Amino acid sequence: MSLGNNLFLARKKKGLSQEAVAEVLNVSRQTISKWELNETLPDVYQAKKLAQLYGMSVDELIESDIDVKHVQDLIETIPDHVSEKIDWTKAWSKKYPILSLYQKEVDTAPYLAELGRLLENLKESYGYDNLNALLVLKDMLATVWKTRKKK
Repeated sequence: MSLGNNLFLARKKKGLSQEAVAEVLNVSRQTISKWELNETLPDVYQAKKLAQLYGMSVDELIESDIDVKHVQDLIETIPDHVSEKIDWTKAWSKKYPILSLYQKEVDTAPYLAELGRLLENLKESYGYDNLNALLVLKDMLATVWKTRKKK
């Protein structure tokens, strides 16, 4: 992601207008617009003031992974009752089509049975409820994936 996009997202997250930011930094609204459109760049002093205004470090402001933080923040704001209505498989299958295809190819019964046993084992051994057992198992699977991905 570009610096301009990072500036735009940070400003929007704080609920500030370009005019408000311009006033704090003692620059024109057009200057803020040019920064957000990547037409020009703020100098180091202005970048530091922007970071302070947005409650971030300069590194966070210029880092290209601000979109990751944005997604994490967005996930935290989704209420449980809304999240429960989302068909996550359908949503993720737009990016990963295998999620909508594998049920026609894979005999899922043995995998489901094994996963069920693992979930029950976590619940019995550690006193987890269904959701926490699922989250722990999912996290373990992600760890296995990351380890294998590195090989």
